[in-house]
Amino acid sequence: MRTALALLASLALLLSPSPAPAGGPPATFVLRVPAPLGDSAQRLLGLGYDVVEQRDGEDLFVVGDAHTADKLRADGFRPAIETAMPSSQWAPRSLGDTTYYGGYRTVTAHIAHLDEISAAHPDLATVVDYGDSWRKTQGSGGYDLKAVCITRKRPGDCALVPTAPKPRLFVMGQLHAREITTGDMAWRFIDDLVSGSDLTALLGDLEVWVVPIANPDGVEIVESGGDSPVLHRKNANGTCTNGPRGVDLNRNAGSHWGEVGASTNKCSDTYRGPRADSEVETQALEALWRKLYRDTRAPGDTAAAAADTTGAVISMHSYGNYVLFPWGWSTQKTGNDAALRKMAGDMAQLSGFRAGQPGELIYNASGATDDWVYDDLGVPSFVWEIGASSGTCGGFVPPYSCQADVHWPKVRSMLGSAMKAAHQPY
Repeated sequence: MRTALALLASLALLLSPSPAPAGGPPATFVLRVPAPLGDSAQRLLGLGYDVVEQRDGEDLFVVGDAHTADKLRADGFRPAIETAMPSSQWAPRSLGDTTYYGGYRTVTAHIAHLDEISAAHPDLATVVDYGDSWRKTQGSGGYDLKAVCITRKRPGDCALVPTAPKPRLFVMGQLHAREITTGDMAWRFIDDLVSGSDLTALLGDLEVWVVPIANPDGVEIVESGGDSPVLHRKNANGTCTNGPRGVDLNRNAGSHWGEVGASTNKCSDTYRGPRADSEVETQALEALWRKLYRDTRAPGDTAAAAADTTGAVISMHSYGNYVLFPWGWSTQKTGNDAALRKMAGDMAQLSGFRAGQPGELIYNASGATDDWVYDDLGVPSFVWEIGASSGTCGGFVPPYSCQADVHWPKVRSMLGSAMKAAHQPY
C-alpha cells in the first residue's frame, strides 16, 4: 500500500506544472471528481467549488489550485488531476493593446468594433447602450454595456419596444468572463451578418441582437493577464480575501434564485449575490429583454408560452459541447418542453453537441439567465457550452487559432439554425 501511495504521489508531481514566474498567476488544475447526477453532484456545487459545465459519465470537473484537491478529500470526494493548465511566459497586457493571448480582442476593441460596424453599415447595424458595468457605476473605470442590432432596416426596426415588426434573435458572449471563445464567436457572427453572406440574406425579416461582452469588468480582469489570461468567472463587485471577487451573473437572475447549484460564499465562483437580480449587469440585461420581447407566458413552472411567441435568446458559454435549455433549476419539464427539445436537437445535430436540460447532462443550477428569459417572458432560451473538455482546442483558453478552424464552423451552423427557428419557435 505504501508503494502504491508513493507511486500516486510521484504521478501527481509529474502532472503538476512548473511554478508560475514571479508575479505571474498561481498554478491552476482541472480535477476530475466522481459526482453522479443527483445528490452527489448537487452537494459538490453547494459547497461552492468551481465546477465546470462539463460531465464525463459519473465525473464532474473542478477548477482549483494546489490546495483544492485537499479540500475536496476533506469533504469526502475523491479527486484526481485531469489537466494542469498550460503555463506561458507571464506578460501582462499593456495599455492600448487591442488583443491578448494570441489574438483575442480586449473589451475596448469589442466596443470599438460595434461602432465601426455601425458606421460602415448604417443600413444594417444600430448600436444600443443598455446600461453600465458595476465599476462604471462606482466611478472606478468600467464600461458602457453595448449591444448591436443588425437587420435590413425599415421603419420601426431596432426600436426598444416589444411590439417590433420583426422576430428577434438575441446572442450574447462572455457572461462568464473567462470563457473567451464566446466573445470571439460573437465578433465573427457580427462580421458575418454584414458581409453579404447567406446569413445576411436572412436579415430582411429578422432582427439579430448581439452583446459580445456581457460582463466587461470581469473580462478586463481576464485580459489583464496578457499571455496568461486570468481565469476569472464573475463580475467585479465585491471583495474577497481567499478567492475571486465578484458575483456569478449566471446565478444572480431572479428565476428560482438562491436554490440549487449556487453558493452563499462570497469567495465562491458560483456566488449568487446578496439577493436576486442584485447586479447592475443582470438588471440591465433583464431590462433590455423586457424591451425586446412580449411576455407570452402565464406565471407558474408548468405554464406554456403562447403558440405565437417569436424570437429566441442564446447565451454562449464554454465548455462541454452542449446545447442546454430550461429548466436548469430542476429536471422538471417546461410547458414548451417538446418544442425546446426540437430546437436544441436541431442545433446540436449540426454541431455534434449533445442537447438536454442541465440536470439531465451535468447538474442543476438556479438563477441562470436562460431560465429567467423563459420564466419571465416565455421566449425560448438556450445555453451553448462551446468546446471540448480536453485536447488542443479544449478548455477555457484554447489557442486563438482554434476559433477559426474548430469552433466557428460549428457555431455558425447553429446560429443559422437559430435565425430560422426564431420566426415560429413553438
